[in-house]
Amino acid sequence: MLDKQNHDLESGAPAKGSQSKIRNPKSKILAPLAAGFGLGVALRAAAYRRGWLKTRRLNRPVVSVGNLTLGGTGKTPLVELLTKCLLKRGRKPAILTRGYGRRDSGRILALEPGPGRVADPREVGDEPALLARALPEAPIIVGADRYQAGRLAEERFDVDVHVLDDGFQHLALARDLDVVVLDTTQQLLGLLPAGRQREPCSALERAGLVVLTRVELGDPGPLEELVERINPRARVFHSRTELCRLVDVMTGRIYPPGAFQGERVHAFCGIGNPKAFFADLRRWGFCVAAETAFRDHHVYSGKDVEKLLRRSQESRAAALVTTEKDAMNLQRISKWDRPVLACAIQIELDEQQALEEALVERVASFEGRGPSEVVL
Repeated sequence: MLDKQNHDLESGAPAKGSQSKIRNPKSKILAPLAAGFGLGVALRAAAYRRGWLKTRRLNRPVVSVGNLTLGGTGKTPLVELLTKCLLKRGRKPAILTRGYGRRDSGRILALEPGPGRVADPREVGDEPALLARALPEAPIIVGADRYQAGRLAEERFDVDVHVLDDGFQHLALARDLDVVVLDTTQQLLGLLPAGRQREPCSALERAGLVVLTRVELGDPGPLEELVERINPRARVFHSRTELCRLVDVMTGRIYPPGAFQGERVHAFCGIGNPKAFFADLRRWGFCVAAETAFRDHHVYSGKDVEKLLRRSQESRAAALVTTEKDAMNLQRISKWDRPVLACAIQIELDEQQALEEALVERVASFEGRGPSEVVL
């Protein structure tokens, strides 16, 4: 069983070709609340469609990357990949992101592009801090009001396209392309709070492109059928998660992906889908002796470190292994008595060239449209 920290998760990994079918045992009790949540979602969407709530458009095209569920689908690596595609094609993208978990959520912060850029995750959030390091060429604007963030990006950095992180439900901002991420290891089992969905599956009607992630762990067939039934116009792509390198969190030393293959490790993370991370570690050749899962965006304390070290000693782990995102939240903690390795990953897309072409074509189609035209 997994070590219990903040919340319980079942041990074990999803088998290849399967999706997690574990329902919340309280889902029947929570069903009335989920129905009420669904009604609220429907009323909100209708209010935007009818113009009762205002949708504003920026002067430059907007590509939204989002999902139907709470976190853990592999959205952030896809934001990185699409931004790199746009940069490669000569575009000047900005990333617009909310910055979950930061100290002052009311401020809009602009991270200027530049080599060696480092952002404090406590000020901007862990995912923006990670993107800031991975994409030093792109300005990143952190703020809850993505329209004002986009205006700032256009005025200060003269960008020509926006990548809207976690934007599928952000109907207050018009977008030119919705890229929706669906995780093949997780079934869509219902609306919050009974399930993990923010919207019903019918919302896929808004999607322009759909990326099915973690096809190395799950069967994409059911989700492909779902998308085809709801939105046959949406092009569907497959992606898998691959390990690029290992980085020692404390020293910065870089190891090749296979450096610790066969070594006993204690895996821990605070992400939306920890079971997929643990399964990938085994696929990459690690001997996972212990697993500890924290809530998404967890900021590690000294007590957390003591508990992790105690568990590592009990499991005779030679090292601890975590995600790059978690490494953002481990800063300033130096009590480790063994290596702590962050997994630097990338997603590999089938037919990446076709996705790039679809992305650039949609961005280019904006050229003739004025900012006053509102399209959802």
